[in-house]
Amino acid sequence: MLDTLRRIVLDFSQDTELQSALERMVRQVKAAMQADCCSIYLADYYQQHFVLMASDGLKITSLGQTCIAFSEGLIGLVGKREEPLNIVNAQEHQEFIHAPEVQEEDLFAFLGTPIIHRRKVLGVISVQQKEQRNFTENDEAFLVTLSAQLASALANAEIRNLLTFQQEQAQSVKQLQGVAGSPGIALSSIVVCQPQADLAAVSLKSAPNTGEQLLRFEQAVKQTKADFEELSQRLSGTINDESLAIFDVYKQLLDHANLGNEVSEKIAQGWRADSALKLVIEHYIQQFEAIDDSYLKERASDIKDLGTRLLVNIQQQAKEELILPKEFILLAQDVTASMVAQYQQAGLKGIISLSGSNNSHAAILARSLGLPAIMGVNASVLNQLHQKEVIIDGYSGELFVNPDDSLKKEYQYLLSQEEALSDKVMEVVDLPCETSDGHTIELLLNAGLSASFEQSSHIGAAGIGLYRTEVPFMNRHCFPSEQEQTLLYRKVLKFFPKHSVTMRTLDVGGDKSLPYFPITEDNPFLGWRGIRITLDHPEIFLVQIRAMLKANQGLNNLEIMLPMIASIEEVDESIRLINQAFYELKAELKANLFNELKQEFTRNLMDEMAIEGSSLDNQLLDGVLIDSVTKARLEEKADIVASQLHRPKVGIMLEVPSVIFQMKALAERVDFFSVGSNDLTQYLLAVDRNNSQVANLYDAFHPAVLAALYSIATQSAQYNIPISLCGELASQPAGAILLLAMGFNKLSMNGHNVPRIKWIIRHISYTQAEDILQHVLTLSTTKQVHSYLNEQLEAVGLGGFIRAGC
Repeated sequence: MLDTLRRIVLDFSQDTELQSALERMVRQVKAAMQADCCSIYLADYYQQHFVLMASDGLKITSLGQTCIAFSEGLIGLVGKREEPLNIVNAQEHQEFIHAPEVQEEDLFAFLGTPIIHRRKVLGVISVQQKEQRNFTENDEAFLVTLSAQLASALANAEIRNLLTFQQEQAQSVKQLQGVAGSPGIALSSIVVCQPQADLAAVSLKSAPNTGEQLLRFEQAVKQTKADFEELSQRLSGTINDESLAIFDVYKQLLDHANLGNEVSEKIAQGWRADSALKLVIEHYIQQFEAIDDSYLKERASDIKDLGTRLLVNIQQQAKEELILPKEFILLAQDVTASMVAQYQQAGLKGIISLSGSNNSHAAILARSLGLPAIMGVNASVLNQLHQKEVIIDGYSGELFVNPDDSLKKEYQYLLSQEEALSDKVMEVVDLPCETSDGHTIELLLNAGLSASFEQSSHIGAAGIGLYRTEVPFMNRHCFPSEQEQTLLYRKVLKFFPKHSVTMRTLDVGGDKSLPYFPITEDNPFLGWRGIRITLDHPEIFLVQIRAMLKANQGLNNLEIMLPMIASIEEVDESIRLINQAFYELKAELKANLFNELKQEFTRNLMDEMAIEGSSLDNQLLDGVLIDSVTKARLEEKADIVASQLHRPKVGIMLEVPSVIFQMKALAERVDFFSVGSNDLTQYLLAVDRNNSQVANLYDAFHPAVLAALYSIATQSAQYNIPISLCGELASQPAGAILLLAMGFNKLSMNGHNVPRIKWIIRHISYTQAEDILQHVLTLSTTKQVHSYLNEQLEAVGLGGFIRAGC
């Protein structure tokens, strides 16, 4: 029976036409269950009824014509109850509705089960028999199992046939769901971008002339480097941040010391240039896709993009330019960073990628450019959606195809509001971040991943609340040296000489890992990550701390933050290592300075003696002439200079729920707390926010999360410890209001959100925020929280921020 199930579902998923797939399925199920009839009804939420789409046993002329309201009949009852219904004599059931057009008068036994995908009833599958009887438990189990496996395939099939599904309803609005990759709204027509070359289509062939093949590859590499240089230059006039580093990574991979060398070796073994490229690229893709880490998994897309562009140049294909309208939304199976760079000055208003996540470089670039983006729309709709009018909502990840006039009017209004608000919020950039009744709070910048801290002085950020130091570790083939880290950290610290810069120590593991330091775990978010890794490898931790301390010398605006703290022992050990690095470095600095001063003193003394015509032997050059008084004076000078090495404040990230119950002991050991709301929410709700199956359950406005945050803020005030929050909640208008009222001293967020949140804070009183918070804390469901907060934003005149907020 299991083989039968697999065959039925596989046949269905492989069919390109929904109707033929449904018709084949009812025949297969009828035969497998030895029933007299099998039928499939699909839900039409636009009309609020089920439509008979396929049947083997009911009259064929009723297909596509018979409709049963969601609240009527046995089919409606199955959908409403969301569970199987097994009836001996369906025609005697109180919910039975006689539909003469289907001709089911001689069918009595009925078994129906709902087809549910992510809590949404997609349809109902039923079997019927002429004999009056209960279907067996095995029959019921078979149909329930089939419907569960069918649900995902049917969801995709429904999307594939988006424009032809049921009675030519292509003109009605269809809604798809993806992952919010970059905030914003766009209304325009779609331009589908197909790959110019396909590595999968390349057949593996050998070539007798390896020299010729190597030349072809080298010329392709040269041209591809030039292509990437052009794209990088094109973008650099618009943005100037770390998200452009992807093009440097591409060019580095092309060097002979990296990917280029591997392809050349394959060519030397006798493969054709395109075949050699295929072998190497697909090997890299397989390696990256096998990694659990969501950030590194997205690098498979970058490698594929690089390979495709190389293949185009190897095959010397003419680069077809898309015929572009004045404004458009780009859709591709896998939108890449180079695609965004290529089209961003040609009228690009937004992007839709059928694969990828908000960690992809395309999404990172989109955020830097202010382009709305939806990633991971699970459908194969490329050709069908070309030139179709759509609305993309980068806040919610929703995609609306063929929007009607009312929906367009609604989003045009929201878009006009958004544009007006964007201009308005810039008016407060240089003003203090304080409420209308004088309560102040600091807005800081999250930097290091994709945000440009160089531009933060123009958006009103008062320093960096979270600098992610792991990025320079990620974009390399080995651990960076102490000197390399020192130079990078000093550059960051210099941008905010009068404000604090909080640097988080290396935080890898979970959804971030290093290609040269792989971590393979069944459950990485509950595994070896954050401070656990660096404490297990103090040689890595100490080098990073030393680099931070050196970079801070003379600036003294560094604060060090420890990630993923779960116990007091981790804090004690971390502080011990920080103190060790500090005192060792101070001693080294003092010794080096003393030697420099001693050498300078000796040189000056030699110069004086030379002028007097005296001479010194080699032993005198070692400082024999320096008496104890002079030595003490030099040591004093060295002490003064060495005292510029500042021991920075040390804080911890509150991300693991266990710390909520250890606040007093933690407050005795550290200088500040910073809540990582993304991970705290994830751990409190037991939801992997990168898992599309449960991502809808991840919500920082969950009452339990808000209660935890309130407890943290209350305890921090009790123990007189400054408290900040870095995470998505801080950048949401309603979230910022709640955090303000809870007593958070600082909020840290991405750069483009700073002016917007400052505007929110300046247009509400602290008393109003407290009243809102006190009511929110009495609510018991996430839905209630969102509804109430939206009402309150409207009530205080901040309704225009709802789309960009909670």
